[in-house]
Amino acid sequence: MLTLERVGFAYPGQEPVLREISLSLRAGEKLGLVGDNGSGKTTLLHLIMGLLRPDEGRVILFGRPMLAEADFAPLRGRIGLLFQDADDQLFCPTVLEDVAFGPLNQGKSREQAEKIARRTLERLGIGALAERVAHQLSGGEKKMAALAAVLAMEPAVLLLDEPTTGLDFHTRQRLLELLAGLDLAMLLISHEYDFLAEVTKQVLVLRDGHIVTEAAAPHTHVHVHPAGTHPHRHQP
Repeated sequence: MLTLERVGFAYPGQEPVLREISLSLRAGEKLGLVGDNGSGKTTLLHLIMGLLRPDEGRVILFGRPMLAEADFAPLRGRIGLLFQDADDQLFCPTVLEDVAFGPLNQGKSREQAEKIARRTLERLGIGALAERVAHQLSGGEKKMAALAAVLAMEPAVLLLDEPTTGLDFHTRQRLLELLAGLDLAMLLISHEYDFLAEVTKQVLVLRDGHIVTEAAAPHTHVHVHPAGTHPHRHQP
């Protein structure tokens, strides 16, 4: 579905943020990616989408090398990108119009696009938000509405940048179940290693511009039990 071959990238006047990045994502495969703030995770997604161009190496989508904007343009509809900040993705008067926007641009009639939008909102459990004004939603509601807008376009690949940001526990669990049940290729970026471990089959680590194995990735567990406020020990 997508391949990066020895991709490198640096912002003007800065040291390279990515160095010789190589990875492949196959149909139905779910990969996780963790890394510190500023490690280049979002930059990597923007390179895949053609929003940035690599200084070296190649981006290959659906078997085709991406050399210019003309190569990316016809394929972007097959790749759904969920931005880290949902406000960057929601711009229509109502949630329903935001979710219908993609299908409309794919050539669907207004009636078809609205039907797809309502079905997608119901699928995510947020049908009641259809007529709401996007900027009046909570952070978690915005994130789910933005995801609905991506899924309504029926992409073959999902790129998700911090999808759990701003979600409460119950919404996070619903999102987890939804993503785990989707038969789509996915690349998920998150600071929540445990979330990635539940959704993906493999977690990659971006460190010092390179991808390293998940064995080197530290992570934390949050848990609640009666001994939580007293000194106690966990056995490995």
